[in-house]
Amino acid sequence: MIRMALLQRDTELHTYADYLTWSRDHGDELINGIAYIREPPAPSRFHQEIVGEIHRQVANALEGKSSRAYVAPFDVRLPKSDEADDEVDTVVQPDVLIVCDRHKLDARGMRGAPDWVAEVLSPTTASHDQIIKLAAYERAGVPEVWLIHPKDRTLTIYRLEAGRYGRAAVLELKGQTPITSVSGVTIDWDRLLSNLM
Repeated sequence: MIRMALLQRDTELHTYADYLTWSRDHGDELINGIAYIREPPAPSRFHQEIVGEIHRQVANALEGKSSRAYVAPFDVRLPKSDEADDEVDTVVQPDVLIVCDRHKLDARGMRGAPDWVAEVLSPTTASHDQIIKLAAYERAGVPEVWLIHPKDRTLTIYRLEAGRYGRAAVLELKGQTPITSVSGVTIDWDRLLSNLM
């Protein structure tokens, strides 16, 4: 069985300007100047159904509010300071994200840290999401990151405390879990999982 993998594009360091010349529309990323490309096939149907259901629940909860929810592919540029867009060296594609400050949004996606990010882990991308991307989210100041482990039916939550992610909370995918960084948004795992059966 062939599974999607994330591979380094090359050994050079890149910027967002470079990324725009070679990135495709299905999940390439740039983290600290290192280019990662996704190799086919696409994520599994189960992965996509989880992402879709989480996005649906979040978008429904945000209806009528100024905050917005997005799904990959959606370029999230994470500058290290005030460098120009072309010089940004980290561009990620979170599975699902919420942005509350609409001034961060532009025609290319967004610039700056989302208020919440969810990554649905798959066997071939789990280590990338848990190590490389999580460190990028921490550096950028993403207040809350959820790593969803579908196979184990668990959720690992990282919350920013004094600029660092504190001890992770690990929960079962059951009942309801509120997103603490965005008030009024809760994921109903029982509903999500029942819709996947």
